Amino acid sequence: MRKQLNGKVEGNQLHRMAVARRLRRDMRLNGFNLVVAVLLLCAHGARAERPNVLFLAIDDLNTWLLGDPARYAGKVVAPNIRRFAESGVVFQRAYTASPVCSPSRTALFSGVAPWQSGLYQNGVQTEKSAALAQATFLPRLFKEAGYSLASFGKITHGWGDRQVWDVHQPHRRDPAPPNAPLTASGRGEQDWGPTHLPEAKMGDTQYAEAAIRQLQQPHDRPFLIACGLFHPHMPWYVPQKYFDLFPLEDVKLPKILPTDLEDLPPLGRAVGERKRKYVETVIANREHRKAVQAYLATTAYADAQMGRVLDALEKSPHRDNTIVILISDHGFHLGEKQHWQKSSLWEEATHCLLMARVPGVTRAGGKSKRCVSLQDLYPTLTELCDLKAPPKLAGRSLVPLLKNPKAPWASTALTAYDDQYLSLRTEQFRYIRYRTDQEELYDIAKDPREWTNLAGDPQHAATLRQLRAAVPPFDTMAKPLPRKQRRK
Repeated sequence: MRKQLNGKVEGNQLHRMAVARRLRRDMRLNGFNLVVAVLLLCAHGARAERPNVLFLAIDDLNTWLLGDPARYAGKVVAPNIRRFAESGVVFQRAYTASPVCSPSRTALFSGVAPWQSGLYQNGVQTEKSAALAQATFLPRLFKEAGYSLASFGKITHGWGDRQVWDVHQPHRRDPAPPNAPLTASGRGEQDWGPTHLPEAKMGDTQYAEAAIRQLQQPHDRPFLIACGLFHPHMPWYVPQKYFDLFPLEDVKLPKILPTDLEDLPPLGRAVGERKRKYVETVIANREHRKAVQAYLATTAYADAQMGRVLDALEKSPHRDNTIVILISDHGFHLGEKQHWQKSSLWEEATHCLLMARVPGVTRAGGKSKRCVSLQDLYPTLTELCDLKAPPKLAGRSLVPLLKNPKAPWASTALTAYDDQYLSLRTEQFRYIRYRTDQEELYDIAKDPREWTNLAGDPQHAATLRQLRAAVPPFDTMAKPLPRKQRRK
């Protein structure tokens, strides 16, 4: 029978059982030692067993499934993630430290912000960062505390200590279908269509299966199991059955303002222009609806794999003592602001998923509207698991919000893209500042799609001054790390 740890009675009961098992095994208790053990188990204030952690990451998954019509008003099939969100706390205003894979994940696992490390892009020489050289890889803390560690799929990206994992299955991309590209707009990874692989042979399916096997095993010490899915990162090659969930005539397109870039400063327009030609190509080829269908299909595939892992935990003996964290590393554009994929400082790229269920701490159905960062996970997990955190972590522990989603909170989140672009999100505004003092300001409460730049509006001068003072000065930001040298 399932029970949740909602009080000291149940928590102490599990603790007594676990300690008794260890004492019988390791000490080969005689009668005298058994009496001593019972006394110890009954002693007031005995420290509880450290909880397990199941860490789930999904690449490039935007927040459409949260049901915000300003982001997307169409059908999204993600019953498993939504069901998990209802079992704990979902942070409705969670933001990434960087809208790029490696910087986002490195910031999370190192406790070092991109503007401190200089890691703003993929494919850079992370060993050149003095800040990262001094950082402690978060799983290393778990290892030193006696945890068993297992990692499957895409968890880190370009930085981290692979040797720390007891079990490690790295991410590899699935091969493209034989006739790729499958679309008229297809180029490189920007393509989509039915895969030629059986679902069981797909990488993300196998990562989920490996995590399931790990959860099904007996564990004599606490564990950290990390499972990361590549989808819905492009290319969007998934089985046809997931496309069939979204008939083209029923697919809704995200709303796009043709003149959206006209009120932006030059550097802001440059960010949009990087992918504008591709967006125009997709629309000209009448493939925008098909592209959105493919993204939705790939989201449904990712949800199905995460559902299998979550179901395995529910059926395991570890459910009641396992913290579950589910994130996406950043968001994703599908034409909004004439942009595609990520690598921007607008809502679509910076807004990400963050959900948590912590036995004895969270309550089902919790929803927090506070602005938080993925960087807050490092200090959160160290506090929840009683680990000694390194000094000067960039994030803040989310434990107060896990206990009470409406708790008082300095409600801001900072995102950096390169050392020339900073974005600050508050509960009402988004502020973007460029190194050349160019600015964008959006009143999200009135303009959730960020269509009207208010930076030049005198009525918002006081707000601009306040937000300017809240972002780091550019001359304090770390310089970008050099690109990796190509092998000859």
